[in-house]
Amino acid sequence: MYDRLLLNLASRFTAEKMVEGGVKKADKTEFTECWRTTWKTPYIMRLALSAGIGGLLFGYDTGVISGALLYIREDFQQVDRKTWLQETIVSMAVAGAIAGAAFGGWVNDRFGRKKSILGADVLFAVGAIIMAVAQAPWIIILGRFFVGLGVGMASMTAPLYISEASPARIRGALVSTNGLLITGGQFLSYLINLAFTKTSWTWRWMLGIAAVPALVQFILMLSLPESPRWLYRQDKVEEARSILERIFPANEVDDEMNALKLSVEAEQADEHAIGDGLIQKVKGALSNVVVRRGLYAGITVQVAQQFSGINTVMYYSPTIVQFAGFASKKTALALSLITSGLNAVGSIVSMTFVDRYGRRRLMLISMAAIILCLVTLSFVFLEAANHAPKINQLDTNFPTNATCPSYLSAPKPSSWNCMYCLKAGCGFCANGANEYSPGTCLEFSTDLRDSCRGQHRTWFKDGCPSKFGFLAVVLLGLYIISYSPGMGTVPWIVNSEIYPLRYRGIGGGLAAVSNWISNLIVSETFLSLTKALGSAGTFGLFAGICFITLIFIYCLVPETKGLQIEEVEQMLKTGYKPKLLRGKSKGDIQSA
Repeated sequence: MYDRLLLNLASRFTAEKMVEGGVKKADKTEFTECWRTTWKTPYIMRLALSAGIGGLLFGYDTGVISGALLYIREDFQQVDRKTWLQETIVSMAVAGAIAGAAFGGWVNDRFGRKKSILGADVLFAVGAIIMAVAQAPWIIILGRFFVGLGVGMASMTAPLYISEASPARIRGALVSTNGLLITGGQFLSYLINLAFTKTSWTWRWMLGIAAVPALVQFILMLSLPESPRWLYRQDKVEEARSILERIFPANEVDDEMNALKLSVEAEQADEHAIGDGLIQKVKGALSNVVVRRGLYAGITVQVAQQFSGINTVMYYSPTIVQFAGFASKKTALALSLITSGLNAVGSIVSMTFVDRYGRRRLMLISMAAIILCLVTLSFVFLEAANHAPKINQLDTNFPTNATCPSYLSAPKPSSWNCMYCLKAGCGFCANGANEYSPGTCLEFSTDLRDSCRGQHRTWFKDGCPSKFGFLAVVLLGLYIISYSPGMGTVPWIVNSEIYPLRYRGIGGGLAAVSNWISNLIVSETFLSLTKALGSAGTFGLFAGICFITLIFIYCLVPETKGLQIEEVEQMLKTGYKPKLLRGKSKGDIQSA
């Protein structure tokens, strides 16, 4: 059933980006030609945008939970108290996406691209409705899993459908719209989160509203055709031709049919040569030295992308802002909107620079800047913790039995500050006149939280009042600016170019799976790490991991910019070494 999983995870035509948005490279000429062609044939843009709504949903459902989680914690005390439960709610969509990608590969081949998109819409809508009416955390988790299944299917099917229904000369530009819609969907999710902060059902609206674009896409896709390439593979030649006649001028249809025939025949020949079973395909790939070396590079950049910590920012951005000392959920969401917007802009910047400066250089610069931002961010959080407000031992606004038990039993309570209070699992009620003055450490309960707020004071549970807070938000923005144009998009481009044509699907699929698994590990452990190591220690850990992956990227990942497939294959066959690690061998093709 899953024979096609790895081949479908990495499209032959696109460099998909499954978490943070992704694009296939497209130069300025291609974008100009895209506008010219779609102006003459609007039907092409209709196909691309209708399928691209899947990317919008992908981005929305992966981004919306960051804000909704703040309000879910308010309604369900067990979620607020249990870090693992928060992590499960967030990461269950990633787990579902892995399953959705696997199942989606079979659905794509068995039923076609169109029905796969329709199926993803049903999953999106069902998941959104389940979450909107959830009466318990486990129901939210179930809804997140359904949404994840939709994400997994949409992440591979939408760009595949667009690429197979697009003229080759503008394919990159059209597939890029899907990548932009993913990051646009994430940005939209923050806007929606902010819009519903004043409503009575907050998080239910935030999560449930995703059913609307899913329904819109479902209706639009009903009137659109199947991918001509899939139809041709099913021996439905005349149906494929009728669709091409709506996309291409009459004088180009015969040429496109011939090209489609040759492409499908070559693809089927490659599949026959590799083998039919999944195990055969993997064994064949791993026994090839060129593919192995390609995988060293491809998997390295995919794992590095996730362990740079990007999805801790995208999934937990408002929470991180609260770590920085902004207790207001509305303020946290508003500031998080900046990071999401910068991520969308970075995807556009990448298109401009990736072909000018090269993939390898862009990733190395990006990763070095990420490390600098993470180290600085770690230092800022450390200073914020050291300079947190002290505890007021003489606050008469609360009864003595309301004081945090750990504080009362501490050997030196006079040394405590707000951060000690939060680490003990209690809440900090800030001074009403000046948040940076000593406040009160109280036992965590809904009644005491409401009592604190009733006195026009601010209740802190995740971070302490800090004069360093704004600097932390600025550094988060710089981190996104450093990440998005380089490590955000380039790993997917590298994986579309690093493997021999025959093994491109299997190689890209293995790398994509490594990306999803790394994503799951990071999203499932982030809050636990902050509890164990603190915010400073967690971001310091990510900086250390990034330094190690930077070394691996430098040693294992060659430059593929401007190289033909044969040149890349020859380079990997010879064995790539960076400039500092090689001798003066004449056989080396690439310079570092």
